[in-house]
Amino acid sequence: MDTMKARDIMTRDVISVTKEDTVEKVVKLLLDNGISGLPVVDEENHVVGIITEGDLIYRSKKLKIPSYFTLLDSYIFLENPQNLGDQIKKMVGYKVEDVMTKKVVKADINDSVEDVATLMTSKNVNRIPVVENEILVGIVSRRDIIKSYTES
Repeated sequence: MDTMKARDIMTRDVISVTKEDTVEKVVKLLLDNGISGLPVVDEENHVVGIITEGDLIYRSKKLKIPSYFTLLDSYIFLENPQNLGDQIKKMVGYKVEDVMTKKVVKADINDSVEDVATLMTSKNVNRIPVVENEILVGIVSRRDIIKSYTES
């Protein structure tokens, strides 16, 4: 397995979406293809985000209202009230851009399987888009890592 690279185990036919696609389209793609996440790409196929079942479930969670107290008829927030605005935007988001995770963990096509597995566990992600010269060329899931054990 030490010599196996991301290119050897990745899924090459990657289903992806754009920031402008609807959440409804994402749900359909996830269900129709039996997958749990999709890379989000721009016009040049650069990875700009990832959208997962977890991001969609976030839309359904209860709002966490910031703690506050009143003083002289003013509200003093104990937490940043901007977080509430961000939560609301993410929960009612209609476009992929409103719901996706923007900080994407990516792997290079020449990274070793060991490096990809380490990245997955250290960053607590289930799938990693694989890029070559910053262009999406594949995706590695936990299942791909497990299957690679039998091929090594």
